Amino acid sequence: MNEQQRIENQQVNAANSSDKKSAKDYSKYFERVITAPSLKDAKKRGKEEVNYQNDFKIPEEFQGMGNGRKFYIRTYGCQMNEHDTEVMAGIFMALGYEPTETVEDANVILLNTCAIRENAENKVFGEIGHLKSLKMEKPDLLLGVCGCMSQEESVVNKILRTYQYVDMIFGTHNIHRLPNILHEAYLSKEMVVEVWSKEGDVIENLPKVRRGNIKAWVNIMYGCDKFCTYCIVPFTRGKERSRRPEEIIQEVRQLAAHGYQEITLLGQNVNAYGKDFTDIQYGLGDLMDELRKIDIPRIRFTTSHPRDFDDHLIEVLAKGGNLMNHIHLPVQSGSTDVLKIMARKYSREQYLELVRKIKAAIPDVALTTDIIVGYPNETEEQFEETLSLYREVGYESAYTFIYSPREGTPAAQMKDNVPMEVKKERLQRLNNLVNELSAEAMKKYQGQVVEVLVEGESKNNPDVLAGYTSKNKLVNFTGPKTAIGKIVKVKITEAKTWSLNGEMVEELKPLEVK
Repeated sequence: MNEQQRIENQQVNAANSSDKKSAKDYSKYFERVITAPSLKDAKKRGKEEVNYQNDFKIPEEFQGMGNGRKFYIRTYGCQMNEHDTEVMAGIFMALGYEPTETVEDANVILLNTCAIRENAENKVFGEIGHLKSLKMEKPDLLLGVCGCMSQEESVVNKILRTYQYVDMIFGTHNIHRLPNILHEAYLSKEMVVEVWSKEGDVIENLPKVRRGNIKAWVNIMYGCDKFCTYCIVPFTRGKERSRRPEEIIQEVRQLAAHGYQEITLLGQNVNAYGKDFTDIQYGLGDLMDELRKIDIPRIRFTTSHPRDFDDHLIEVLAKGGNLMNHIHLPVQSGSTDVLKIMARKYSREQYLELVRKIKAAIPDVALTTDIIVGYPNETEEQFEETLSLYREVGYESAYTFIYSPREGTPAAQMKDNVPMEVKKERLQRLNNLVNELSAEAMKKYQGQVVEVLVEGESKNNPDVLAGYTSKNKLVNFTGPKTAIGKIVKVKITEAKTWSLNGEMVEELKPLEVK
């Protein structure tokens, strides 16, 4: 549903209202605004044009809506969700709201959700249930569910049926509509649901409240067109649509001017960037080649799809400098047959050839990956292929998962015929290998001096500082608090499986606000 259809739907709802208790028609304030997401529509990959808007601003009638009110956002899931939260926080504060760290103090609570795994959804439903008592104590409290879960038909239907005290549901394409949604929720007696199956527009000039002033996320594109059989993202995030390069370059320059030391370019399929442009030939390699000239110490990107990792991107990354020598390259399985069932659109051999090219161009590269075990029909021999590929590539770390079906995906229609005890046993064997190779990679740092971007105090000890190397290795070390926000040299004194310990030996680049 697009904007015009939404308005027409509201007009029909208002016209059909049967509220005749008052001479004045208040029906528009109490209409039920429900546009349920449709996976059927999402699968069609609608042909309508994606609008590109660079003029977002808070409508005048909503100015000051949040004066004297506080908001709280709880975020689940990936970096994209975290960045969405930064945008929503920016909109809240532009409306006059103040942030709060506790739900008890909040006038608006948003759960920004993730739909990748069933466990993530169960956590959200548990949190909604936990908040019921607070909602009963504070009837004026607005409780909302947004993010990827909201783009699922089954989730919206479950909330409508079971959690009727939720005030609003909106999707990933509707974040820029937050002022309107809040306005409707304040006036409506019933749940406000605004979830468009339309692919979503590209909205520039959205306000943001970034976490900290050291590292920043920069969205360069939205959505995914790959339709891997296990993945709900193409349905919850829509089709691939890229921001214009000049907008991205300007944003990165502004971050550099404000002293940020590291940026991560974000996209569900980040290296498909620019493939939807019709007026220019411009991809991620071209963008990275321009961004590397900006005076910002570190640039990363995530998450890549092997099928879109082209030679030009490898050539640009090989130039080094502020382009980091760590690449996250999800493989999901080491078996060509399983990859075919997953609709990954590459074979084991093609993936290994890509790895060969990357290593030839960037000899000191650190590769990490994602792997799913226990996929429908996965045999023991196919799982062994995953283990052998892991060794052959020599990954330094991995995110590993047991397959679980997601409603609405093609894989959910397959027979989940690998017993859970087998899945768990395979995961354990894989994790043993992941731990082994991670420990081997860390041992190489013993006695070495590395550059660390210091992010703050260690979570476990306030007297210890923590930060990350160019290859994204966690380093805990002793040093002055003045090192926070700077890139410093640290000598590694102890290598563990997942982290390094060390001592600071020299400061490198002070954080400067230009």
